[in-house]
Amino acid sequence: MNPGVRLTLGLAAAAAAAALGAWILARLQSRWRKTPEELERIRRLEVNRLGRIAAGQVVDLVESGAHVTSAHLLVYRYEVAGVSYEVAQDISALPHIVSRAGSLLGQAASVKYDPQRPTNSIIACEEWSGLRD
Repeated sequence: MNPGVRLTLGLAAAAAAAALGAWILARLQSRWRKTPEELERIRRLEVNRLGRIAAGQVVDLVESGAHVTSAHLLVYRYEVAGVSYEVAQDISALPHIVSRAGSLLGQAASVKYDPQRPTNSIIACEEWSGLRD
């Protein structure tokens, strides 16, 4: 076989293998990609695992039914190292909290926050709740 033809066939085979590999990788990555809900769950559990506790207070409940699934945002306030923070956490994935959220307004609560980034905080997650019964 002519060396030029061999080279052409080899390059074509290499290009086909590279294209197939890229396609397979893209399919696997789309499978591994996490949904926003899963990313939020992971964030909550990470703050729960590493977080420090501060005193806080529930200040508002914002409910939005505009989308297919309604959102429930629990707004709370806390202070770390003399700095006050007011943040909201989507509690829609925590039905045991949503069911009593309306009665929590104005109540004191514990807040877990990331010591490296105090704005990254939770008032509840799947394994912990700073809300009093």
